[in-house]
Parts: sequence; structure tokens; C-alpha cells
Amino acid sequence: MKPLVWHWGRRGAGPLFAVRLTEALNAIAGQEACLSLAARAELLAGPDAPPCDWREPTYETRLGYAARRLTAPMRVRQAIRRLEILAPDIAICAMPALLDGTMTAALAARHIPYAVVVHDAEAHPGDAFRFRLMGQENLLHGARHLFCLSGHVENGLRARGFGQSGQTLTKLWLPYMGVEMSLDADARAGTTRAPARPDRRPRVLHFGRLLPYKGLDLLADALERLGPDLPFDIRICGEGPDSAALRRLRAMRHVQVEARWFAETELPALFAWADALVLPYREASQSGVAVMGLAAGLRILATAVGGLPEQLAGVEGAMLCAPTAPAIAEALLALAAALREGGTTAPAIRDWRQSWRDLATVMLGVIRGDAAPADTATRLPAPAAWQPASPLPATSGS
Repeated sequence: MKPLVWHWGRRGAGPLFAVRLTEALNAIAGQEACLSLAARAELLAGPDAPPCDWREPTYETRLGYAARRLTAPMRVRQAIRRLEILAPDIAICAMPALLDGTMTAALAARHIPYAVVVHDAEAHPGDAFRFRLMGQENLLHGARHLFCLSGHVENGLRARGFGQSGQTLTKLWLPYMGVEMSLDADARAGTTRAPARPDRRPRVLHFGRLLPYKGLDLLADALERLGPDLPFDIRICGEGPDSAALRRLRAMRHVQVEARWFAETELPALFAWADALVLPYREASQSGVAVMGLAAGLRILATAVGGLPEQLAGVEGAMLCAPTAPAIAEALLALAAALREGGTTAPAIRDWRQSWRDLATVMLGVIRGDAAPADTATRLPAPAAWQPASPLPATSGS
């Protein structure tokens, strides 16, 4: 087959997901996958930019988006010509974005079916994705195949009537992604994480978009319960609007708030600094940050909401707690104690690409019709380096 993988967003996980999926498809015998990204995607700016067959001009501002919409008919004609040149037999949207209507119109003109990897079924509170959902609805209805990354998203899609009338809906899993692209080069340079020990304070990282559903208020409440002399250092890193929770966190000792966008090239140093990730979410479809942490050898503390129990329950080095301040506070204390007791080092870079090859193989089987859509979720394996010296206790809160 000759699949075309596309994502026309410039930053975040979408471009990397598209790159990794294309690489995995091309690693399967008989596949000739091609890739289309936004022309100014962050991943294409560096010296190690991946091969990209189609760089689509997009936009950078709201005015640019409006202008792009006004020129939509011309853009569709241009996309049709690109499809004539590349001649794919199936297209795969790696993650929905605002300009997907241009691609789907061109695909329809060329009678090329498409599939969509659905990362969220509903918008999260405070998320700009709420606006994108208007376009996603049309995108999903026109797809021949839908793939989701957790049962939480699958249930949301089925409740809205997707996966019927000949449309397949297949649950997959979220493979290792995010920081490993940069970690490859970083590992060659010999960067390792300093081991935690009794005379070094544990380091905890919260990374991602700083939006209301990420539970920053719960984290602030939990840290206040622990008192001013926290037994660990914590960094809150990511882009998002100012909020009361962030202001509270900035005022605390041993807490550093860095509210800005972090480029892909900054992630290796950020994850190498940390011993553990804390994800105090109020809701989540699944967590790309969690698999970034697992790939980097970090321990994970997450709240048991949405698709996180399915993703992390039973994974060595990960622990779940109730989405309450008392439970998060208790779990943070247990995590800090375990880090001091057992220490942690960055594991050797493993063949994380196998998770992507497995994902691509299942997707191709469904697309070709030689594999029935089913629950194909698998747990991410945990290497011995992630196993704590003593088991982390289960926590609960009220």
C-alpha cells in the first residue's frame, strides 16, 4: 500500500505522531508511506528534520487562519494536484487540526478514502480544542476508519454514534512518543540522569499545557498540605494562561513555575533533570506526557481519571491516586521516599520503535480488511530499571 500520513498543526505532539507513524509504516514490508506536515512545523526547522513529501503552508495568527479560509477553493485545487503526484491509496490523519477540511475535500475529489487517529472525543475545560471539535465532527463522519488510543475515547465516540454503517472504530494504544526524537542525539552525547540519593533532593516535574483540567489547583492544594518545607523540588513547565493556581504555586518554596512553550530541543534537558512526573489531572483521554516520561525512565504519579488507569495501571514505576488534594499529597510523600531509597538512572535507549511498528501493523490490517476491528490495547513494557526498591503504596483520598 501507499498510505499518506498528514497533520497540519505546527507544534506539539501532532507532527511527531505523524512522523513516527510514517516511519513505522515504512518499516513494514511492501509499504511506501509518504508524509505531509505544516510547512512551518517545529520538527521541520532543525538540522535533523525528517523527510517530508508535502509541506503545506498553513497560518500563524488568527488573521492568517481567516485568510487561509478565504482562499480555501484554491488550496483544495493545489491539494488535488499534490495527491495526483503522490498517488496514495489511503490517507491517515495522525491528529485532527483546523485545516483538515482542505485535505478531505481534495481526497473526496480523488476518491481516496481516509482514516483518522482520534486523540480526544470531547474538549477539555479551557482547551482551545473545543473550537477544533466543530471541524473534527465532519472529519470523523467522513472517515472510513477511526482509530482511538484509549477505551475512554472509544466509549465517547461510540456514544455519539461513530463506528457504525460500515465505519470501523478500533481501539489501539499510545506508543512511546515525544522526547525520544531528541533523546537519541542526547544519548549519544552521554547525558544521563543523576541518581537520586539521601543527600540529593528528589526532583518532580509537571509538564504540559497549563490548562484547568490539568489539576494545577489540586496540585497547589496538595503542596500546601505538605507545608512550606517540601521534601522535593518541583518544576511546573508548559504553556498556558495565568491562573490563581499558578500564582499560588509561584509563591511556594521549592516550586519553580516556567509558563512558556518548550521546544522539542529543550525536552531532553528537561526530562533529564527530573526523577518523576506528577500528573494531577481532573480528566484525561490518555497522556502523551506519561509515555514520554516512561520512555525517559521517569517514575509517574497520576490521578486515576479518564483513560489514565487503563494506560498506567500495573506499569512498573507508575502509581495512581484519587483526584483529590489529600491523595495527591500522600502519594507525593511516598514517591519522594521511594526516590530517596531506591534512586533512579536513565535507562539505555531501547527499541521503542517496536511499539510504533506494532501500532502500524494493526492499523494496516484493519485498513486492508484482513483484521477485524477489536480491542487491541496492549500495556507498555516496563524495564527493570523502573522497578522501585520497595513498592509504592496505593493511595486514596477524601
